[in-house]
Amino acid sequence: MNTKRVAIDDALAFRWKALAWALDQQAHQHGFVAFLNSNKIAYPNDPFPNRLFVGAKRVVSFSDTDTFQELYKAYTEQPGFLVGYLGYDLKNELETLGSRNPNRLGLPNAYFVEPEWVIDFEEDGIIVWGGNDPDSLIEAIKLTGFQKEYADKTAQRTSKGVQCRVSPEEYQANVRRIQQHIRAGDVYELNYCIEFFVEQVLLDPLTVYRALNERSPMPFSSLLKLGDQYSIGASPERFLKKQGPKILSQPIKGTIRRGRNAQEDVMLREQLVHSEKERAENLMIVDLVRNDLARSAQTGSVQVDELFGIYGFQQVYQMISTVSATLRDTVTWADAIRHAFPMGSMTGAPKIRSMELIDKLEVSRRGLYSGAIGFITPEGDFDFSVVIRTLLYDAQRQYASFSVGSAITYDAIPEQEWEECLLKARAIREVVESYLHAKRT
Repeated sequence: MNTKRVAIDDALAFRWKALAWALDQQAHQHGFVAFLNSNKIAYPNDPFPNRLFVGAKRVVSFSDTDTFQELYKAYTEQPGFLVGYLGYDLKNELETLGSRNPNRLGLPNAYFVEPEWVIDFEEDGIIVWGGNDPDSLIEAIKLTGFQKEYADKTAQRTSKGVQCRVSPEEYQANVRRIQQHIRAGDVYELNYCIEFFVEQVLLDPLTVYRALNERSPMPFSSLLKLGDQYSIGASPERFLKKQGPKILSQPIKGTIRRGRNAQEDVMLREQLVHSEKERAENLMIVDLVRNDLARSAQTGSVQVDELFGIYGFQQVYQMISTVSATLRDTVTWADAIRHAFPMGSMTGAPKIRSMELIDKLEVSRRGLYSGAIGFITPEGDFDFSVVIRTLLYDAQRQYASFSVGSAITYDAIPEQEWEECLLKARAIREVVESYLHAKRT
């Protein structure tokens, strides 16, 4: 793949112009765009790169029977960058499972492309991969502005605002049902999620993404465009990363809000540090992830690099652990992903029984939510985030959706779990409602 480095005074500001150019449907039709953004946030083993993928030289074909093997085959036939997502419902390929709820967004279970352009943004320049004329590309980006929007002022707007498919009473009743399963020994912990949605809404994805990124900057921030469908994400969580023979996963379990002042902030952080409930939740998922990685690892190489690390983000503190391993020589990178998918922090333990109960109790299909977004490099390395704190939007159906959840344990208090869901939903909800209010006035 051709590469060219170009000096630019403020490349991190230039990336916003590049994203606007990539999404500008009046100038061209790029059916696929993927934008990754670290927000300069320090993160163990590094966050996402600041990178833009544009266009599709090749779309990987999947038959919905062995997605991971088909992805690996597409790579081996023509090594290069591949970027896209793995949806949660791929679980049905891996185990004898099903998904009873409708696919309201209509997204496929997996989607990957070999991009036409890859642009890396550094402090003082950019690196352009691919294409035949990077100079023309850069000039086109420089001429792009931010003022364009997809939705005009006369478009139909929703009058109902953000709704939730589950009432507080229904949610709390399901938490108690999960606790009955825990007492019966079916599961030790279960991640129960609920969907918020908006109907008959026209959004400008770039405007919403920039507002969410400002409101909730995260190390695995992303924006994906697949035709008229978008994923607008502010994820704090890594699913799986491979660099050389090493793989690592960083499950998050344990959340508390940030304080209103410095004194309260310190108090809340210490509360999370010493919470027996949150530490127990985190430890159970760490054990699950260790088992997942062991399926791909050299004997004795699985280790916990960090347990119960506390990391502060703009809205919340999170408890994050890091588990790593060394791949066996006979295990492909696709097998490593398969063996760990989906992320244990989004299912519960044990994983298969948890996923069975999730499908019985939840009223929305997860789809892309709690799946993974990321990329594979020409060298066969990869990095994937967990799809959480993410707004999914279908411009044609005029439907927007985002889901949140929490880990239910035997000592969970249903009312507090509901409040945790509202806390996790707050940033996206406020961004969407603020956008709708601005468009009405």
